[in-house]
Amino acid sequence: MIYPRVEIDLAKLRHNVQYLSQYCERRGIAVAAVTKVTAAYPEIARVIYDGGVCQLADSRLENLKRLRFMFPDAELVLLRLPMLSQADEVVQTVDISLASELETLRALNEAARKADTEHGILLMIDLGDLREGAWPDEAVDLARAFKDFPYLNLEGVGTNLACYGGVIPNHEKMAQLVSIKEQIEEVLATNLRWVSGGNSANWKLLESGEMPKGINHLRIGEALLLGRETVNRTPIDSMHQDVFTLCAEVIELKTKPSAPIGQVGQDAFGKTPTFHDRGKHRRAILAVGRQDVVPEGLNPEIPGMQILGASSDHLILDVEDTGPISLGDTIRFKIHGYSALLALFTSGYVDKVTF
Repeated sequence: MIYPRVEIDLAKLRHNVQYLSQYCERRGIAVAAVTKVTAAYPEIARVIYDGGVCQLADSRLENLKRLRFMFPDAELVLLRLPMLSQADEVVQTVDISLASELETLRALNEAARKADTEHGILLMIDLGDLREGAWPDEAVDLARAFKDFPYLNLEGVGTNLACYGGVIPNHEKMAQLVSIKEQIEEVLATNLRWVSGGNSANWKLLESGEMPKGINHLRIGEALLLGRETVNRTPIDSMHQDVFTLCAEVIELKTKPSAPIGQVGQDAFGKTPTFHDRGKHRRAILAVGRQDVVPEGLNPEIPGMQILGASSDHLILDVEDTGPISLGDTIRFKIHGYSALLALFTSGYVDKVTF
């Protein structure tokens, strides 16, 4: 066995994808499955694609190129606003891009012209989370510019909430997005395909029945993979929260003081740590660290085990109140944090195993 490693239960993932896509479909909402957190890992992407989602979506062109090779007929969406320097690659790789800048639209139109193809655009609107998007009062004017871009198709409008600013999606904001879509349709005398209301943070709104009828598209990643919504990280009924498990090996097992000896300054990451002196405790060091994972997103499976902290390459546990543990043992963790999962799949030092 190779450690550290992430074990991926494909059967549980398959259940999550099918359950969520069918749940949304019954409510008139198409799902763009977000693959970025697992770096478009092939076996995971295959389960997601076969699970009934409408599109595959990712923020990285590198991932989307792999998805295009795997699924030539899939509709692919670039989630991060395109770089001007990558306009040609974007048009050649994906079907739809998110956009909010006139200059970007101009570059994509020119790239599509050179490739003799058409390219879809989801016009992003900033409803207060302060990440990407045009302001609502700018949206109609930006949409008018599509008359000058014959190689671009305005597919719809979208917004992103509960991400940078943590703004919670509610009925009012979703209704505002629907209203902007209707204004654009009236001005352009056309029908837009999508009103993309957001991400996994919209689950509670959907579940409560308060989602406005005009919202017909969501971009979902965390709910599919970790089985939880992202406003309060509440588990979603009928979905699995344990698709992923981290396994790491014990490389030291000793009894040591619970507080450092000497004057304490900054740690390796520029923070000044604080400690509660509980006397000498048995501690285990595991061969995995912050270069691979965000420890705050892990839960040890062994009762009584406590994560004390981590350096770049070491995870330190209090194992005073656990059962017998030996050097070389494997410790298993449930992964409940999105940031932890993202780091694990980004790290080239962590093996991935499916079953």
